Amino acid sequence: MNRRSALVTLATAATAGLSSTLAADAPYRITNGRINQSVVPWCFNPMPVEELARHAAAMGLKSVELCDPKHWPLLKELGMTCAIAGSHGFAKGFAHREEWDECHAKLRERIAQCADFGVGRLITFSGFRRGLSDEEGIKNMVAGLKEIAPLAEEKKVTLCIEMLNSRVDVNMKGHPDYFCDSIERTIEIIKQIGSPRVKLLFDIYHVQIMHGDVIARIRQHKEFIAHVHTAGNPGRNEIDDTQEINYPPIMKALIEAGYGGFVGQEFIPVRDRIASLAQGVKICDV
Repeated sequence: MNRRSALVTLATAATAGLSSTLAADAPYRITNGRINQSVVPWCFNPMPVEELARHAAAMGLKSVELCDPKHWPLLKELGMTCAIAGSHGFAKGFAHREEWDECHAKLRERIAQCADFGVGRLITFSGFRRGLSDEEGIKNMVAGLKEIAPLAEEKKVTLCIEMLNSRVDVNMKGHPDYFCDSIERTIEIIKQIGSPRVKLLFDIYHVQIMHGDVIARIRQHKEFIAHVHTAGNPGRNEIDDTQEINYPPIMKALIEAGYGGFVGQEFIPVRDRIASLAQGVKICDV
């Protein structure tokens, strides 16, 4: 065994040992597993991604998502994946043609990384309206995403357009003027693109704020949903009985709709981070 192989073996053994210790101490371990659960790191700042990943693995989560590709090898070591990769951010998107080049460049780079590492989904956004009519914004979105869709199809990576609310967010400032602040508008764009690799990121928190009627919309749009996010409303905090969304029936509705993708925990804990994550995982483990 050469020095490099020895170091890899030692690192793997150390990771396995730590994971076993965490698993033994985990406040909850997934038992039903009918929902593929993931977690979003930004909500758990300043906890390092590496620490969060080990706790998540100990609980039986299958993914840590929207993390830098530099963390993907660790996820693989832990038997996990990155359920959906990040891209150009929501400040810019396809509603405005002058933003296409930057968004296309970032998506091309990340599609290649996803294809190489086996990451199947990639987030994308509309950006802001800034005076655009629905008609013009939809036209731009469709044309811009149609240019990148063939590459996504070739590489077998699904682009997920996220609908965001334009009313409130964690800082109560909202995503004012965000173009895809409607499920119906976002679904119309996806239908017009007509690609099996352009789908919807269904964020329950945002849908609740803008529409409500979450379960009905899951049933109505199930064929277009490629990823799901959670958070409590109001406040974007824990998904327990301190807020208004009843998550267990929503998870059951996803299962009944035949949804086989991931549900990413994207709430911001106001209590102990790992205890809150374990609680959220248990609530969704229907």
